[in-house]
Amino acid sequence: MKCLIPNPLFVQNLSKAMSQDGASQFQEVIRQELELSVKKELEKILTTAPSHEFEHTKKDLDGFRKLFHRFLQEKGPSVDWGKIQRPPEDSIQPYEKIKARGLPDNISSVLNKLVVVKLNGGLGTSMGCKGPKSLIGVRNENTFLDLTVQQIEHLNKTYNTDVPLVLMNSFNTDEDTKKILQKYNHCRVKIYTFNQSRYPRINKESLLPVAKDVSYSGENTEAWYPPGHGDIYASFYNSGLLDTLIGEGKEYIFVSNIDNLGATVDLYILNHLMNPPNGKPCEFVMEVTNKTRADVKGGTLTQYEGKLRLVEIAQVPKAHVDEFKSVSKFKIFNTNNLWISLAAVKRLQEQNAIDMEIIVNPKTLDGGLNVIQLETAVGAAIKSFENSLGINVPRSRFLPVKTTSDLLLVMSNLYSLNAGSLTMSEKREFPTVPLVKLGSSFTKVQDYLRRFESIPDMLELDHLTVSGDVTFGKNVSLKGTVIIIANHGDRIDIPPGAVLENKIVSGNLRILDH
Repeated sequence: MKCLIPNPLFVQNLSKAMSQDGASQFQEVIRQELELSVKKELEKILTTAPSHEFEHTKKDLDGFRKLFHRFLQEKGPSVDWGKIQRPPEDSIQPYEKIKARGLPDNISSVLNKLVVVKLNGGLGTSMGCKGPKSLIGVRNENTFLDLTVQQIEHLNKTYNTDVPLVLMNSFNTDEDTKKILQKYNHCRVKIYTFNQSRYPRINKESLLPVAKDVSYSGENTEAWYPPGHGDIYASFYNSGLLDTLIGEGKEYIFVSNIDNLGATVDLYILNHLMNPPNGKPCEFVMEVTNKTRADVKGGTLTQYEGKLRLVEIAQVPKAHVDEFKSVSKFKIFNTNNLWISLAAVKRLQEQNAIDMEIIVNPKTLDGGLNVIQLETAVGAAIKSFENSLGINVPRSRFLPVKTTSDLLLVMSNLYSLNAGSLTMSEKREFPTVPLVKLGSSFTKVQDYLRRFESIPDMLELDHLTVSGDVTFGKNVSLKGTVIIIANHGDRIDIPPGAVLENKIVSGNLRILDH
């Protein structure tokens, strides 16, 4: 806070607090002064907003102020580890039990009360692509967005329903997404969009906004950020779309990340929500799935002060991180596939009663400036809803594409594509997904595609590790455990038609039995 220039009133309050020897009073004075400084900076920024953007910008900055106020109030890890308990047996239901209830005859009328919401705020930069991640081709030239539209169109045609698609864009993805939406004009899916908020990044030292005006081009490009998907509740409500959909008779939203190709509409879960077995309406369902060693950092559902609560690794005190990662104690993690009551979102938003822990995300801007951005996660709100439930779903409902290693899996013959949905091939003997680790030469989609003349046959693969300058010819088959490592300066070209089964291929092109 050394960049703050204290005003005379501040100095007077400070000396008063110090004379009373109250460390907490001293901190309170600092906090109030900081809030006042931030308020003034935000007011200055608001004056630069053009008239047509004024109301929208004001809502964003008001939202940020509330978040910043909470950030200053909170101290240390946000959970008391001693209070964390395993959830009661009946609070996380096995999917098989939900499915066993079957489907009613009126499934069409149940579907007509559903809205599909995809979180579409992310860019493809981590995979070396410009623009929205949802526009990256993932299968047979189809993008994430294409597959989503195909899935919902198939539902609407099969059941003669009107399930709309809502995209939550960010200021980073909105323009490019809207351009592409024209191509779906003739599809049987109504598509709506709304934007998540735009919050100012704050200087790590002074805790003041980096932005000087509302623009987000030129010098200001890095001054703003979308504040995590927990922002969905406020921005959906503020957009007016929430009220519109309630007015059309919609009751639930199914929310998921657009890059999770396993997150399709599940009729059994929807029926469980619409026709609860105990007659008590469930306002929030979180799909969880069993942890593997690869998922130890995923958020987990716990019982905390009598409510279901999502605990993320960032909230865990350092001394308990290993315990949190334990697959034996916390067996499940959050897939971020969520089913939420629209009426409950409206009620809680109007009562200002949605409580989500703050995630403090440190970043370094291109110029070297250290900043922090305050974020929230959509699943963290579970504790604010009534009669919440976890459903332990099959792993197939969690198929995220975060890297080109994930992309290789979904492009391969491990999966078949039908009406926008990917399902594991019946020819694979084991239902588990192989572990694939592609090295840094494959990080960018463009480089990855250049290194495969065709996607290898992976039906019998268990584990693939590739490192260094490696290319694959056509019709290569990979089985068992395959490790290919090209040393620095070497290049390995796997020849067309090669069958590698339990092999280690090293830098000098020797092929060894594994």
